[in-house]
Amino acid sequence: MRGGIRARITAIAVIAATIVLVATGVALLISQQRILTNNLDELLVTHSTDIERSYTSANLIDPIIGQGDEDAIAQVVGADGRVIASTSNFTGEPPLPAPNAGRTELRTTRLAIDHSNYRLMSRSVGDIVIHTGTPIDDVEESVRALRTGLLIAIPAVALLLGVLIWWLVGRTLRPVETIRAEVADITGANLNRRVPEPATNDEIARLARTMNAMLDRVEDASDRQHRFVADASHELRSPLTRIRTELEVDLDHPETADHVATHRSVLEEVGNLQRLVDDLLHLARSDSGARVATTQRYRPVDLDDLVFSDAQRLRDNGRVRIDTSQVSAAQVLGEAEQLARAIRNLSDNALHHAATTVAFATHEDNGVARLSVTDDGAGIPEHERSRVFERFARLDESRRAASGGSGLGLAIALDIVQRHGGTITIETPAAGGTTCVVSLPAIDTT
Repeated sequence: MRGGIRARITAIAVIAATIVLVATGVALLISQQRILTNNLDELLVTHSTDIERSYTSANLIDPIIGQGDEDAIAQVVGADGRVIASTSNFTGEPPLPAPNAGRTELRTTRLAIDHSNYRLMSRSVGDIVIHTGTPIDDVEESVRALRTGLLIAIPAVALLLGVLIWWLVGRTLRPVETIRAEVADITGANLNRRVPEPATNDEIARLARTMNAMLDRVEDASDRQHRFVADASHELRSPLTRIRTELEVDLDHPETADHVATHRSVLEEVGNLQRLVDDLLHLARSDSGARVATTQRYRPVDLDDLVFSDAQRLRDNGRVRIDTSQVSAAQVLGEAEQLARAIRNLSDNALHHAATTVAFATHEDNGVARLSVTDDGAGIPEHERSRVFERFARLDESRRAASGGSGLGLAIALDIVQRHGGTITIETPAAGGTTCVVSLPAIDTT
């Protein structure tokens, strides 16, 4: 709902402020009434003390005078319950009730003389009881005026506060609405658009920066996906085209067709297709997180055993010399099948570029197991060393897939090594060529 957060924040703030204002107002009313009442009590104590002093000095006269307010009353009741003296406005009234023995009693009561509420103090002094009282009209009027003012002021303040908060929240959330509107307009066709970033360094500015960083990642992922799909389509189309061409030639010229050669060629192309599809599935599963291994699935793996096995595979090829003289024990935690695939991809790449020799080496150093695969080929320029691990990357763009591979081998090797917590770097040996160095956490045998 548009403005939903704005409305909720405003409502919550107004309700909270109203509760605080009402509580403060109630406390203020109680405090004011208590202060005014205490002032009256102090005045009654003074009047009662004056009457007591007059009585003990035998100067008490009837009617009693000197009570200040003309509406104030006083009454002195003897031990026999008769009224000894009273103010002129209380003459003829029956004696007021005596307090409990030995106590001074303060209370608010309604007197019959004018049916008004009085603050009354009754205290026993020797064998007499002195009653003094004064109207509380001023206290009630003051409290009533304050209550009326609060009843007007609290809603007005709450309303004003609500308007102010509504405006402030709207102003604060305006960049959020701008960001939302911009994101709503972003589609797969315009991923280069970005949300505006406020100049402030508050939460909204950080949200905008985070959103733009996310859009950068989405755009990059989308670009890579588009390139991947385009490259994969190209790689799949090439062997299919060759297969179709060979079959069409045999059908068009059956008298000259060599079916055995065609079958052998088609079978080789199908094998290339199968390897390409396997590579694509591996990368797709890796991108989706389906192949992310956990340490619970890892087992101790002897890298040297995997290297010796792959070296034998290359020796069977017979094209170049395979050197394993520098292979020593190295053990890591991982998935043997996947690590073997990474080594195979690295060695196939070395075999393809080697002039005469492919050399393997393994060793452990300071808790790191290192595997190197070296070829004596032309080498890789330094500025191209990161690109060779990109998918479908080929340094020789004119090279056909049939001779240069799909361009996925090193990308898959890097993916496998990174999922095992390792890295791959490319170095240039002193004698020339290329060395791919794999570093993996070694098993601590101490």
